[in-house]
Amino acid sequence: MKLELKELITKEEMLAQYAVMLHLYSNFTYEKYEAYLTEMIPHNYKQIAVFEGDVCVGLSGLWSGTKLWSGKYLEIDNFIVHPDHRKKGIGKIMTDYVDAVARETGCTMIVLDAFTGNFNAHRFYYNQGYAPKGFHFLKIINEDGLS
Repeated sequence: MKLELKELITKEEMLAQYAVMLHLYSNFTYEKYEAYLTEMIPHNYKQIAVFEGDVCVGLSGLWSGTKLWSGKYLEIDNFIVHPDHRKKGIGKIMTDYVDAVARETGCTMIVLDAFTGNFNAHRFYYNQGYAPKGFHFLKIINEDGLS
């Protein structure tokens, strides 16, 4: 079946793919997802999704911003390929699209975070041309608030 990438702009389009988000955050409530999207969308947040027919098989958030050290950048956030649909090129479809958007919008780079123990993600991102530049440090203030 043909794979099709779509941009999700509205909160309703994003909420419709809630089940895919659960593959990354299994305890994430619909209410929390909706509340976070309400805060995020006005700050340059959107999502891309890959569909196989009517089924969402890949999902990623995107942010754009500007930092003093980098200029304009595009950030990949919560990159998910449905476990039953891996090894079909879905991740590559999404990263190729992100590359094109970054170039078209004049970004100097694409950034992302990958958890330190997620070696499959590390391998995937290395294969797509990404490389670590530094450390993303955290100081958790409220662990109960984490997804």
